Amino acid sequence: MTRILFLPGAGGSADFWKPVGARLPADWPKHYFGWPGLGHQPHDPAIKSLDDLVQLAVREIEAPVDLVAQSMGGVIAAQIALARPSLVRRLVLCVTSGGVDMAGLGAGDWRPDYRKSFPNAADWITAPRASPPLPVEKIEAKTLLIWGDSDAISPVAVGKHLAQRLPNARLEIVPGGDHDVASKHANHVARLIARHLG
Repeated sequence: MTRILFLPGAGGSADFWKPVGARLPADWPKHYFGWPGLGHQPHDPAIKSLDDLVQLAVREIEAPVDLVAQSMGGVIAAQIALARPSLVRRLVLCVTSGGVDMAGLGAGDWRPDYRKSFPNAADWITAPRASPPLPVEKIEAKTLLIWGDSDAISPVAVGKHLAQRLPNARLEIVPGGDHDVASKHANHVARLIARHLG
């Protein structure tokens, strides 16, 4: 069975995906990432940017994997799928931005609330950055997009936009799902992921 790497969002906790992972078959190999310096995670002076997190994840990949990613983790997953397509078998992007114009698609600014919740998080995570859009049309991996219909941080419009641009994607919308759809609706999300990865 292909190894699954679970990538959290800017909350940084390796625990984020564990409720979903616990509902997937026990014999599926799983690795849960935490992001140093984000959320309440301990800082690592070597991690100074999103690119450093991409490299951190890539170092864990020795053979093709499935990437299951939340929010900011989806940007990391998309970058890996673009840079190392032979190493990504399947992709799950949950309420992510995927390197698209979020404000133009109606997304709210998450930074003020994030800084209140995580005052000790690394400064770089909330610094304004002009990242170039990702050429997601070039992602080859079969992709499952999971969105909640009540998410103000990554609205359904973002999921629909990615579904139109990704050549091999399917969008699933979870009724009542917010930005924490994967943890609040773990049973539903796990069923969708199991079907996609199985």
